[in-house]
Amino acid sequence: MSKTDELDADAIRELLRSEGDGIKENTRHLNEERYDRIEEVGAETHERYRSEARQIKEDAIERLPELVERTTAAVEDNGGTVYVADDAADARRYVRDVVNEDDAESVVKSKSMTTEEIELNEALEASDVDVWETDLGEFVVQIAEEGPSHIVGPSLHRTREDVTELFEREFDTDEPLDTAGKLTAFARDYLGERIEDADVGITGANFVLADSGSIALVTNEGNARKCASVPDTHVAVAGLEKIIPSVGDLHPFAELISRAATGQHIPQYLSILTPPVDTPPVDFGAPDEPGFGGSDVDREFHLVLVDNGRREMRADDDLRETLYCIRCGACANSCANFQSVGGHAFGGETYTGGIATGWEAGIEGLDTAAEFNDLCTGCSRCVNACPVKIDIPWINTVVRDRINRGKDPGFEDLLVEGLVPDEETAGTPLRKRFFGNFETAAKLGSLTAPFSNAIASAGPIRTAMESLLGIDARRDLPSFERTTLRDWASDREAAVTDPRRRVALYPDVYTNHVQTSRGKAAVRVLEALGCEVVVPDVGGSGRAPLSQGMIETAERKAESVCETLGQYVDRGYDVVVIEPSDLAMFDREYERLVDDDHYRTLSDNSFELFEYVYGLLENGADESVLTPGDGDGVAYHSHCQQRTLGLEPYTESVLDRLDYDVLTSDVECCGMAGSFGYKTEFYELSMDVGETLAEQFGDVVDERAVVASGTSCLEQLDSLLAPAPRHPVELVDPKD
Repeated sequence: MSKTDELDADAIRELLRSEGDGIKENTRHLNEERYDRIEEVGAETHERYRSEARQIKEDAIERLPELVERTTAAVEDNGGTVYVADDAADARRYVRDVVNEDDAESVVKSKSMTTEEIELNEALEASDVDVWETDLGEFVVQIAEEGPSHIVGPSLHRTREDVTELFEREFDTDEPLDTAGKLTAFARDYLGERIEDADVGITGANFVLADSGSIALVTNEGNARKCASVPDTHVAVAGLEKIIPSVGDLHPFAELISRAATGQHIPQYLSILTPPVDTPPVDFGAPDEPGFGGSDVDREFHLVLVDNGRREMRADDDLRETLYCIRCGACANSCANFQSVGGHAFGGETYTGGIATGWEAGIEGLDTAAEFNDLCTGCSRCVNACPVKIDIPWINTVVRDRINRGKDPGFEDLLVEGLVPDEETAGTPLRKRFFGNFETAAKLGSLTAPFSNAIASAGPIRTAMESLLGIDARRDLPSFERTTLRDWASDREAAVTDPRRRVALYPDVYTNHVQTSRGKAAVRVLEALGCEVVVPDVGGSGRAPLSQGMIETAERKAESVCETLGQYVDRGYDVVVIEPSDLAMFDREYERLVDDDHYRTLSDNSFELFEYVYGLLENGADESVLTPGDGDGVAYHSHCQQRTLGLEPYTESVLDRLDYDVLTSDVECCGMAGSFGYKTEFYELSMDVGETLAEQFGDVVDERAVVASGTSCLEQLDSLLAPAPRHPVELVDPKD
């Protein structure tokens, strides 16, 4: 299957059926391999390389005009030619002219996403030139006449059986290609003949070294070397962002790229080529010097540096980070949604995975990015996976905001007429406005509960919600509590007269209006450990509108939260947060949403609930006041953002300390992702992602209490398993 044009429920269902198994198996394997390699090299060393690589890319993009000039001078000194193409059409024209001037009939290519981007193959084939992809994965999708489904593994969605059937059908092979070895041998022999006969070789370039004019190629099969060295003419096509200052800057990338992409220690082939035109070409038929022809045959080298929107991206403060990408695919491998549907859904015209939004928005435009942007749930797992620390969720959020603002034709007229308050509200679709302003619905729901719960669950209402808002009728809705956590807390008398610490417990929207039991348990636990606890009158963190691409609304909420909670911090209170996604807002997103002083104040003084409990116990609080486990079994699932913040071990440590037998899920995502799992077109994908967690916990649910740290996780597990899960703080609640 090729790229789906519309991301609807039927298209996703078909991808889950036809490609899901192959993508899931392969991406999860690569992801696990990445974890293993990082563990072997050591997290500290790995982080040092990431920081170095990030700094080099920041510097290179900042100095890009200078580096383009240096690269051009170095390549020309070596005897080659550099052409800077303004756009895809310009790049295609130049390469086609080179091929035509050579009277070339056959071209061989190594894997190159940039040539995919500029649609080079189609242009050459239109000129009656035979074009052969020599990377095995690219060869597979070329024969299948479909686009790559992954930046690194183009045919990752296909199983070995699929490829066997394809090759045996297309090539009428003499013997069955029923093993991976036979498939590889067939492709190697078949493509080897094409390389020998080729007139022009085309490669990409993972890195271009400005000081020497060299190109660095990172491959697993070695065919890039052959494409560069066998034909008389070599054309390398690379985006402008691939330039780095020198060969000395290559080291951290060499350490990172294969580890991030495929979980390998080092690349199978790391080739640094400095093509001098007087190097003799390979001639397999030369009788006097086997393997090489005469030195009187000049070779040609052309480096095509492609702009195609990159200069504009460089000038865009929010899309600029996209240019730091080294095309490793780690963001895709780490993404639960990508693991289920792959790049034929989670991708644009060329690029796939989380980083694809930045590339497609910058190169193709917002309309292309809009086709798949909603598949990013902002879980932030890709941030830790990215070898150059790109804030991919922020790029996706910014693009979503821009898409919203241009969504409805005529919204500028509505603004002028005063029918909508601002540009953001005018452009944002109704469903996103509903989810982005869920706090308003929650307040109304609590105010009118239990009537609101009865009305919302009625069949006709659910049908209307599905029709008007796209909220899937198969998904249970939250049940609002009449007495909010804040109301409950304000009616209580102080339980601690001589506190060891003072805590402002942040009442996130769900804890305040829906899952009040976990908030009450948190208050009792903190009080039992000697803390004075207050529940401030404060609004939502802005996570809901941010997830819908409503950045202005998120900024307003963030500023309000900082103003309110900052006053508590100034009075000596620590801010304790139950919902991990809100702590991630304080710790990460607020850096972009509020001024630095407000951000630092809240980030430095906010703690996840079990992180804080752990600290209290380590500093002498009496653990005997909490409910012990006495060896009881617990199946624990940690929230995505709790893991990316490195906070999961605190919950495990506290439960272990209280004698609970803890089984921690190694499934990284439950699939719910806030509002994502409610949306009709994504419901089945959400459940598909969650199925792995259901399988793991389904075998132990009879012997272990199921607990989860996040709102979304609790909702999803409630849909997948019985009995209903709880937050871990409810296990240790002294009330029990």
